[in-house]
Amino acid sequence: MLKPGARTLLPLALVSALLTPGGAGAQGILLLAHGGGDDWNREVLALADRVESSRPVEVAFGMADKRAIQDAVDRLTERGVSGIVAVPLFVSSHSSVMRATEYLLGSREEAPPQLQGFARMGARRDAGRVDADPGFDRTTPVETTVPVAVTTALDSHALVAEILTSRAADLSRTPEDEVVVLVAHGPSSAEDNDRWLANMDVLAERMGMRTNFSRIECLTVRDDAPDAIRSQATAALRARVESAVQEGKSVLVVPLLLSYGGIEAGIRRRLEGLPYRMAGQALLPDDRLSEWVLMQAAGN
Repeated sequence: MLKPGARTLLPLALVSALLTPGGAGAQGILLLAHGGGDDWNREVLALADRVESSRPVEVAFGMADKRAIQDAVDRLTERGVSGIVAVPLFVSSHSSVMRATEYLLGSREEAPPQLQGFARMGARRDAGRVDADPGFDRTTPVETTVPVAVTTALDSHALVAEILTSRAADLSRTPEDEVVVLVAHGPSSAEDNDRWLANMDVLAERMGMRTNFSRIECLTVRDDAPDAIRSQATAALRARVESAVQEGKSVLVVPLLLSYGGIEAGIRRRLEGLPYRMAGQALLPDDRLSEWVLMQAAGN
């Protein structure tokens, strides 16, 4: 089992580079996050505060919301940054939100068709603002006077595997008799879902190298997919848990979510009547995520 507090150590030179404070002329970080309730947003803002001690950072909440992204880019530019690295605080790089965001930030040539829908969502959200600009075009790339790069999302990063291992370890009693089930939200697209699961399999493999659980399984619940697909996902999740219980194993459910705020409740509803233990928190809060943000930014 992973020992409490065990960490993967970064090379000293990399740590030094990541912790060098930045000011005017430094490369800024644009932290992208879906956004949610007040508690969810506070977790992201707290993460940004931790990163701020090393690099200038601004947060853009929303699903490919050009207004939020443009405003954050403008704030970083006003702070005198020499360039911007956009770091998506998303579970996966494989989604229409990610592709639309990449287009808006100039790293993808063609806009995905879903961008029109995201633009309408953003316009509805901002309609009541006194400073709302009805003529603002939400479907064209943002305007910027400094270069912008976009990194990948969390995907199968080793630090994500560390955090998930910690969450499972907090639940564990006799690991050799336990089955860990990683559960993520997942996308609507079957192709994207396969890519999510491939990354989750890598996370499970990384976790398995540091633990002695009976096995680690991966599923997505695909909440935004059509009813038939959602029902199939629910049946698959219940079947995995039921199978483990029939083997005499205890089931540890570890949601692959940034923060709790709704999706985990849906997982519990899907598993109603079955015996299992669920992790007490999602990826946030965890200092390793601020480390991940800096590592992503350092690579660009």
